[in-house]
Amino acid sequence: MSEFCLVLVCPPSIEEKLLDALLVSAGNEIFTSTPTYSHGTAHGRMANLEQVMGRSHSVRVEILVTEEEMTRLLQTLPESFKGTGLRYWAWPLAAEGEIA
Repeated sequence: MSEFCLVLVCPPSIEEKLLDALLVSAGNEIFTSTPTYSHGTAHGRMANLEQVMGRSHSVRVEILVTEEEMTRLLQTLPESFKGTGLRYWAWPLAAEGEIA
């Protein structure tokens, strides 16, 4: 079964709601979240200072999922996050494990 790293980038205003949704739907999947900056964000979603700086505060979430789990997540996320600026991309994993 193929595994992927699904990356979600969202505005800080929906961070907690997104993390809660992932905790419920991701089951035992491991994911990380980190503050980051987004470049190329639509100006309508940026504060004045962010427009001057050319970047906006964002949160990046990375979650390791199977192709089936990724498809399910991408089908259910729009129910709660449509129009919020939530972005995503994914790539196949070459390796994954835990150093024991």
